[in-house]
Amino acid sequence: MADQADLLESPQFEEETSMQKFKRRLKEEPLIPLGCAATCYALYRAYRSGKAKDSVEMNRMFRARIYAQFFTLLAVVAGGMYYKTERKQRREFERKVEERKAQEKRDAWLRELEAREKEDKGWRERHAAVSEAANNPVGVSAVVAGKKEEEEKGVDGNVNQAPQEEGGVKRGTGILDAVKALVRGKKD
Repeated sequence: MADQADLLESPQFEEETSMQKFKRRLKEEPLIPLGCAATCYALYRAYRSGKAKDSVEMNRMFRARIYAQFFTLLAVVAGGMYYKTERKQRREFERKVEERKAQEKRDAWLRELEAREKEDKGWRERHAAVSEAANNPVGVSAVVAGKKEEEEKGVDGNVNQAPQEEGGVKRGTGILDAVKALVRGKKD
């Protein structure tokens, strides 16, 4: 039963933007903005009275400004006392949210490190295999034998070479030869 009473008394908090927070605080303590507005209005009226050279009205507005500031200060103190426990709970909630975000960030960083470690391990294994093949005479002879087989088949490592028909005869003329022939006016 005590847990249910605590749940009913404690407000449910959510993450909020600065505008949402401003609106919430305005609803919680509407007297503070009202006091600020009254202070500004009294100052404005005192300024206008000063320009009109009405010292009696100006002094009255300065007194009104002091009363409005006192009212605002009183609203701030009373609101602070009234919402004290809720603000403590909200600070605790915000602290927990920050901890959760920090933990998520830390977990993401650890996942990234693990992925990099796997990648690095794979690179080291490939590098070790290549080094072993280079140091092993059997591995080198196999690579050399593979190249000899390619040469025997007529496969050249140069991929820019035009394909040739069997017997070493070219299939046709290249593009450059065709352009030269057009320029010179030769026909095949």
